[in-house]
Amino acid sequence: MNTHQPILVDAVVDALCTDPDGEYVDATFGRGGHTRALLDRLSPTGRILAIDRDPAAIAVAQSLADTDDRVAVRHGCMSQITQFATEARLRRVVGVLMDLGVSSPQIDDSERGISFRGDGPLDMRMDPTSGVSASEWINAADESELARVFHEFGEERYAKRIAQAIVHRRAQTPITRTADLVSVISGAQPKPDPHKHAATRVFQAIRIHINDELNELRVAIEAAFALICVGGRLVVLTFHSLEDRIVKLAFRKWSEGDALPRRLPVTGRPAGPARLIGRARRADAAEVARNPRARSALLRVLEKAA
Repeated sequence: MNTHQPILVDAVVDALCTDPDGEYVDATFGRGGHTRALLDRLSPTGRILAIDRDPAAIAVAQSLADTDDRVAVRHGCMSQITQFATEARLRRVVGVLMDLGVSSPQIDDSERGISFRGDGPLDMRMDPTSGVSASEWINAADESELARVFHEFGEERYAKRIAQAIVHRRAQTPITRTADLVSVISGAQPKPDPHKHAATRVFQAIRIHINDELNELRVAIEAAFALICVGGRLVVLTFHSLEDRIVKLAFRKWSEGDALPRRLPVTGRPAGPARLIGRARRADAAEVARNPRARSALLRVLEKAA
């Protein structure tokens, strides 16, 4: 499978597109499913800036831009959104989308090393042309750092045992393939979770660490909120609790302002510079049946009020 099905596409575009003539940023273009749906809603004067770290995604975005002059493309991190918006001469951004999920082509391409389901080089970088690969890190990091990353970013309860097993294995031969790492992880877990593949949490943790995903999100979400105009919306799709916690806390800060503690018996609360649009939303059963990767998606929407 080498196609990507955008998740909650109608809900995302309904929430995002408040002005058909407006300027928008897709900060995580992927394979462009959400951007294409948004383009269908925009007028000839609407514009979209597409950003992605992945050169393969940028090639798709550039192909789209070559046929639609409403699209501008920038290769880089979503944390660079302010710089890229300036370069693209955006003047009044009315919506920013962040789809934090890994795209299906990235998962399904074993050469990317992101998935534990097929054997390939242990890479995991969203941009394979820069930074340190997962293999380089796995074979160089000390045991305490390995354990910290597995626990902090993967919530892996056997983090120390797995770190010890990796150090022992790499002393004999470097770990360079995803199948090698899966074997080490599986052998180190005395009681694996029956509901998850043994490698799920560790692979997630390594990918988050290698790509600095949580810090990227913290910087990007602050920059995106500053970028959108009053009445503009920030729409975010998260796929695990660590990133959703960052989004939820940021949205709460902006929607409640300097609010009093929630448990105090007072009526009324000071309003912040934004308001939440509806509740957090998940894909329905029909979408999950069509696309199992939608199961963990959570959609949050914030509108800037001042």
